Amino acid sequence: MKPTPTFSLSDLKKVQPIQGWEDFRAEGKAFLKTASTAYLQHKKAFTTVILYNIIAMAIEKFVMTALMFQGKLPYNHTMKDLVEAMDDAFPGAMTGIREGLLNLDQYQEICDVDTFNITGPAMEEIPLMLDLAGRLQDLVEKQLSVTYS
Repeated sequence: MKPTPTFSLSDLKKVQPIQGWEDFRAEGKAFLKTASTAYLQHKKAFTTVILYNIIAMAIEKFVMTALMFQGKLPYNHTMKDLVEAMDDAFPGAMTGIREGLLNLDQYQEICDVDTFNITGPAMEEIPLMLDLAGRLQDLVEKQLSVTYS
């Protein structure tokens, strides 16, 4: 007599979202709104380095929203790690914004104390970064709506 499987796909538990994903979503929206408003109003206190970091925080929050909702986490929080985690969780979804996000890592290398380096982007690059963050937000919202449907 041949052995047969004693389980079916219906026996697998649905992956549960990681608690707090809603907070990351709200924080991402707040960071993006802050950066957008500061840029549009030409706030002098918001240098390109500060705007870059606020936009990067918005991007990280949006990625964490999507991943946590799927019950997943990235290995680390560099743009490369965040993009790779999104590629794994949502194959093909990052196609239009993947390279732009990866390019954001060039402005800061802060993981190693010995090679610590921060280079500010030009002010002309900020609108592109804001657009990139907005496109990521749209992608995440789309992923959430697909799951809710």
